[in-house]
Amino acid sequence: MPGADTEVDTEVDAEVAVLIVGGGPVGLTARALLERWGVRALLVEKHVELSPFPRSRLVNVRSMEIYRRLGLAAEITANAFAPEYGRVRFRDTLRGDDFATAAMVGVHAPVPESPAIGVVTSQDRLEPTLLAAADSPVRFGVELIDLVEEAGSVVAVLVDHRQGRGRETRVRARYVVAADGANSCVRRRLAIDTAGPGALGSFTTVVFDADLDRWRARQPAGVYFTAHGSFGPLYPEGGWSWFGPTPEDAAHVDWPDLVSRALGPGSGVRADVLRVQQWTMNAFVAERFRHGRILLAGDAAHAVPPIGGLGMNTGVADVHNLCWKLAGVLHGWAGPGLLETYETERHRVAHGTLRQSVANTRLMVQVLNRRRDQLEAGELASARVELPWSERYFAQLGLVLGVGYRSAAVLGDDDGTPPEPSDSGTDYIPTTRPGHRMPHLWLTHGRSTLDAFGEWFTLLTPDPARWEQQSDAPWPLRVELLPEERLVSCGLRPHGALLVRPDGHIGARWRERPPNDAALRHAVSHVVSTTTRSTRPGGGR
Repeated sequence: MPGADTEVDTEVDAEVAVLIVGGGPVGLTARALLERWGVRALLVEKHVELSPFPRSRLVNVRSMEIYRRLGLAAEITANAFAPEYGRVRFRDTLRGDDFATAAMVGVHAPVPESPAIGVVTSQDRLEPTLLAAADSPVRFGVELIDLVEEAGSVVAVLVDHRQGRGRETRVRARYVVAADGANSCVRRRLAIDTAGPGALGSFTTVVFDADLDRWRARQPAGVYFTAHGSFGPLYPEGGWSWFGPTPEDAAHVDWPDLVSRALGPGSGVRADVLRVQQWTMNAFVAERFRHGRILLAGDAAHAVPPIGGLGMNTGVADVHNLCWKLAGVLHGWAGPGLLETYETERHRVAHGTLRQSVANTRLMVQVLNRRRDQLEAGELASARVELPWSERYFAQLGLVLGVGYRSAAVLGDDDGTPPEPSDSGTDYIPTTRPGHRMPHLWLTHGRSTLDAFGEWFTLLTPDPARWEQQSDAPWPLRVELLPEERLVSCGLRPHGALLVRPDGHIGARWRERPPNDAALRHAVSHVVSTTTRSTRPGGGR
């Protein structure tokens, strides 16, 4: 592949600002975010329609905060299960009683740390909502087969499989966002290696209809783990999925019989199998998330086991971090160097997420093994198993709300303290240290601090008049009144301020009054250009 500065005279059929490769939740979310920022993208998806499989089942609280800002949270919630389904249950068979159970924190019930609540819903129920959230063009049945980097652009070679034998077209894009999954064609074309355990095994998902309500009606859950595979309700109105290791000689498996046997002896239920999908469980992180003007996101950048529901949500957070930066560069108020902070900030998060997902998988196996040992020892079937993780399996607010970035797009405190990335694990302690997600605080009745952020930088301060004179600048910026009763929570004094980036992460903090009249301008200039090397938000070199 030619380098990014190579001059190549290539004829193209169309030109776009951003080409998104992949029409799953991550690519569709990127399309909606970019359009909100005034950037019309072209999305191409090699399949001829949205996926008919349930795949991801959890939209966590952080993703719902992002969708709340896009105006989609109410519709997503309306199509999802009720909050009481935000729980996992362990049973010998689906027909049996629980021998262990755990709530999904931030899904099973509201948490004070967020104005949003996560939901249990199937990916095929989520994607139509995301598709309808933007008007930018989408081309299904169109596959990317090659990329050529030119000076200032990327030329993508596409094949339209709907046109007979496959007609090739070329599209020139200023940037490419590769959200084309764990087997990413873009990542392979760029020869980007991956690190991690790799393939963890072959698994099968069976989508089926059956009347199983009598075994879950009084004890709802998003997933039931059993020794014979996992079961999950797909939609509030009906439908189920079974998930487990792919049997040998899968081509000749009687899937209705397999699912019926997995339900347990004497169930008397014959599953009406609708679809079967075999797939590989992957666990890796790409060594790089960026190659010139091409950026990886979602499973293309990091594939994690589904146990714990972190995969899709991490991808949504990827593009939430990336899209405002792309928009700033494309609109001219940010320097190209800002895009370097995407990999810096998200690569570390991906590795932490992979570690937690692998740990979740091991914890699930521990529970099932403990139950097996219990039964082999002749203990009563009604005996409960103590969870080995002390309710931490889905207690992952630290992973999704406690993410802290350290990069050139984050300044330190006004006392000279540099930004520090978070290592909070599953625990979440709200903080206004630069680099961290701005905590949820109610500004007025029904209006959160998170509702103040959008397609702009936000300055939160109890003293707007002192700061507004500095807000005349080329970048989008709003000054927002912070109620005085919130000062202690934010670590501020009466004339201090917080500069919040469009993705809701704090870019700078002034505990006291601004050190000079250019402090705010210098701070935002540093964040968007990433050329000023000062680590303090007071401005000056």
